[in-house]
Amino acid sequence: MLSLTTSLRQIDPACDALVDAVEQAPSLALMLVAAWQLARTLTVRLVESVLAQRTRQPTAWPLCPRCGARLQSKGFVPRQILSLVGVIRWERRVGRCPHGCKIGQLAPLDAALGLAPQPRTSGELKQAGCALAVFVPFETGGALLSLLSGVRVSPGTVWLWVQEAGQRAMQRLAQELQDLLEGQAPAEEPIEPQTAALPLVIGADGVMVPFRPAEGTPKGKTVWREVKVAILARLGRHTTRTGHAAPRLERRRVVAVLGAIAALAPRLWLEALRQGIRKAKQVAWLSAGARGFWRLFAENLSPYAIGILDFYHAAQNVWKGAAAWLAGRTKRARQWFVVARHRLRHGEADKVLTDIAQALELDGLPDSARETLTKLYTYLDKHRDHINYAQLKELGLPIGSGLVESACKWLIQQRFKGVGMRWSNDGFHHLLHLRLSWVNGRFESLFLPEASPNC
Repeated sequence: MLSLTTSLRQIDPACDALVDAVEQAPSLALMLVAAWQLARTLTVRLVESVLAQRTRQPTAWPLCPRCGARLQSKGFVPRQILSLVGVIRWERRVGRCPHGCKIGQLAPLDAALGLAPQPRTSGELKQAGCALAVFVPFETGGALLSLLSGVRVSPGTVWLWVQEAGQRAMQRLAQELQDLLEGQAPAEEPIEPQTAALPLVIGADGVMVPFRPAEGTPKGKTVWREVKVAILARLGRHTTRTGHAAPRLERRRVVAVLGAIAALAPRLWLEALRQGIRKAKQVAWLSAGARGFWRLFAENLSPYAIGILDFYHAAQNVWKGAAAWLAGRTKRARQWFVVARHRLRHGEADKVLTDIAQALELDGLPDSARETLTKLYTYLDKHRDHINYAQLKELGLPIGSGLVESACKWLIQQRFKGVGMRWSNDGFHHLLHLRLSWVNGRFESLFLPEASPNC
């Protein structure tokens, strides 16, 4: 019985050197590298062989799109494409209109393979490059792609692929938002009954990103702009190794936009409909005290969700009131704050409000302290329905906005706030939409044949 290496030599003598490299590799690591190079070469040979077979099959010529006459063969024309395993070359028949209509040459085999006339790079190579760019800078992505596939790709090429795929994602979102505006709701994503029974938690926050001051040039002072981020997730629970029950987010989906909260609202509602907000047994909105986010909640989500003011943000504001009233970091200020925070946490917000109201009636209270305490009272009173933390904990709902802050970190900061990074408007939007597509499980759909531009 012939060994595999002998069989490979007989199949393609051109692979002799590659087989030798595998057999003579001094270590397992080098053996795997050599075998991977051999596998890529054999893959190219196999694909080219199959393409050659398809080329020889009878061609069903289509009709001319202008005059309706059936196209006539004009012989074979070579084509090559850069793929994830290397350059693939083949020939295919091309046809022209017998009446000379200016439609160019058409290749039925290209259409059958899902190839547009112009691209010289395969879809899976672009997809791999864009997937790497989702996580690392373009230069690093190109280097990793070369290491894994042996195909050399420049950072500029990866950047162009990201622009192309990001633009498709933006156009898709624009169409979905237009459909929603016209009353056409999106289809809900399939969800298992066990997961559907879990609470749906929604939260939002903002994070700053560095931008170039002017398009087309890196010169000038950095401009910081805020990106609004919202997260939607089912709140599950799991048991740790120590037997402790801890919360765990499931079916995490993220929405983000560079712009005002008014631009975030329809995007968030679109995703909320996908995640079944109208059917969820329990929905919670969790945010800090920014008025714009709470206005979004009141106008869009309040019929379906209960509101939760971030406890730690509320406690921070209580400390500001204590410091202004009781002369900063004094022992008395700390004591009052500890008691007030405990009361707030355990469902006694009314007592905290009573203490603040009594403080405001004191004679000799400085104007600055009175102003701070008044703002604190108004703040807590406005969120009276959102600070019943004892009841919320009994329901198993979170009282801190850590899930939103975490989303801001891994979605935005980890990729867009590297050392020396400053973004153009288009560059940021294209990559942001790719990252959103990846996180939301819709990345691969951007590279399906129907997602490609029509030829």
